[in-house]
Amino acid sequence: MELTSSEFKNNEHIPSKFTCEGEDVNPVLLIKDAPSGTKSLALIVDDPDAPMGTWVHWVVYDIPLIEKIEEGSVPGKQGANDFRKKDYGGAMSAIGDTQVLF
Repeated sequence: MELTSSEFKNNEHIPSKFTCEGEDVNPVLLIKDAPSGTKSLALIVDDPDAPMGTWVHWVVYDIPLIEKIEEGSVPGKQGANDFRKKDYGGAMSAIGDTQVLF
């Protein structure tokens, strides 16, 4: 299975639009080659090198088998993140070092 974004490439800086200093919306995510027989997907967006330890920004589950998660959308049921919210919570990018690894 492959997860990418049309907004930025693997190991690049996440555009400020998708951070808490920007519009704080999730980026477009593209999903390819889900295993045969997959009935639903789950997504956890976390930051493993946050200063206080791994920080969870978004939890979504029960996502139907789709190929694209649209910007600012909620593709399934949401679980609580480390902001104690059930929404996408973007990373901080004030120092410009927020990178994403797929």
